Amino acid sequence: MKLFYQTHSPYARKVLVLAHEAGLADRLEVVHHETSPTQRNDEVFAVNPLGKVPVLLFDDGFALFDSNVISEYLDGLHGGAPFIPAEGRARLRSLRLQALAQGLCDAGIAVRHETERRPPPYRYPAMRDGQIAKLLAAYDFLEQEELLTTPGRPCIGRIALATALSWLEFRGLPAFEPGRPRLTAWYRAFLDRPSMRATPLTGDTVD
Repeated sequence: MKLFYQTHSPYARKVLVLAHEAGLADRLEVVHHETSPTQRNDEVFAVNPLGKVPVLLFDDGFALFDSNVISEYLDGLHGGAPFIPAEGRARLRSLRLQALAQGLCDAGIAVRHETERRPPPYRYPAMRDGQIAKLLAAYDFLEQEELLTTPGRPCIGRIALATALSWLEFRGLPAFEPGRPRLTAWYRAFLDRPSMRATPLTGDTVD
């Protein structure tokens, strides 16, 4: 299988970290593709009409997207305990954490648009400030999140959160560590996992 990837995408990295954790990384051919809202990548559009990565391309040409769908598929390929809990409160907590992580990335992207990527005359400070407020509120919520201090192997929520926080740090977005010792300790420990060390973030968006 081919994984259409981007070395600076937190969504794509989540999939690859899961693949490493599940022992599936050697079954993926990782192909880097640059994408952005303003630069069309015809190879990506050919398999995903949204023009986004990650995309998992099967040998017969069938394509899966987005990161949540790909992660669920990969979780069904290995023989160990699932990374997406099957039922109950554990499932709900993990999926909620994944949703929160995705929201962090979405808000961070919006902040970057209003501070770096959009031409200065078109930037909207009120939008920037509103998205930063979401980031800060989410950080405070995570400082109290029980799942981050529960022992056990990573679930999809923890993987999604670690890759989201690492991207926020990589892009120099509002810091989550000051005043949040529990979140900071969990994050720094997760960074030491082989799956994270094998998938570093590099590069920049080309608009």
